[in-house]
Amino acid sequence: MRRALAGCLALSVSAPPIGVFLMLRRMSLMSEAMSHAILPGAAAGFLVAGLSLPAMTLGGLAAGLAVALLAGLVTRSTMLKEDASLAAFYLISLAAGVLLVSLRGSQIDLLHILFGTVLALDDPALLLLGGIATVTLLALAVLYRPLVMECVDPLFLRTVSRAGGPVHLAFLGLVVMNLVGGFQALGTLLAVGLMLLPAITARFWASDLTGLIPVSMLVAVLASVIGLSLSYNADLPTGPAIVLAAGGLYLASMLVGPRGGLVYRLVRPRHLEA
Repeated sequence: MRRALAGCLALSVSAPPIGVFLMLRRMSLMSEAMSHAILPGAAAGFLVAGLSLPAMTLGGLAAGLAVALLAGLVTRSTMLKEDASLAAFYLISLAAGVLLVSLRGSQIDLLHILFGTVLALDDPALLLLGGIATVTLLALAVLYRPLVMECVDPLFLRTVSRAGGPVHLAFLGLVVMNLVGGFQALGTLLAVGLMLLPAITARFWASDLTGLIPVSMLVAVLASVIGLSLSYNADLPTGPAIVLAAGGLYLASMLVGPRGGLVYRLVRPRHLEA
């Protein structure tokens, strides 16, 4: 449980800020597609070295980056939009990954890859999650201004600077890295849970990036602690419990959040009269 908490805290620090930028760029569903795109690389690493952390991590990272680059290339070379090309590659990757695991592994191995085993995190996995969190925070500190500008006015950024393309590719790399980290703990199907749900929840409590990023981190930490406690006391699967805890915080925020929550929208303030 202590190792699981340490791994989830590392994810809670690095993944939610990426989710905030994905939400602001209206690319939330792209992260879901990318989380499935890493499956064939992880499966290839599994075929080569079994349940080896370095092999599956490198394979997942290579597959995720390849799908992102191919989708971008198809978008620039054909009439397809980025969401359509990404959806096509994501479906192909998901099917190929399940097929590769089925060729050699058992049903238990497939469940391990799809849903993760957060309670089985070892020292190399914790070092990987800590390294991903460190690289992500340092990269966001360096790329913060162009990332914000690309969210607000990408045309202006392309007009005044050539950093738009490299920043976009670097951001996609950060997305893939955090999905690979989430894959180690929550599996490919739930890896995006701690990335998007806290970011979306924070939207009901903060109105700008200076509030969205820390609030999303806090929500992710709360979801991790609540989910781990529920799984321990009620003997529930840990990964789904953590994501459901994040979902519960989202539903509560949707009701009582001061920034557009349903209760605040229903209770209309009185207008001052002269």
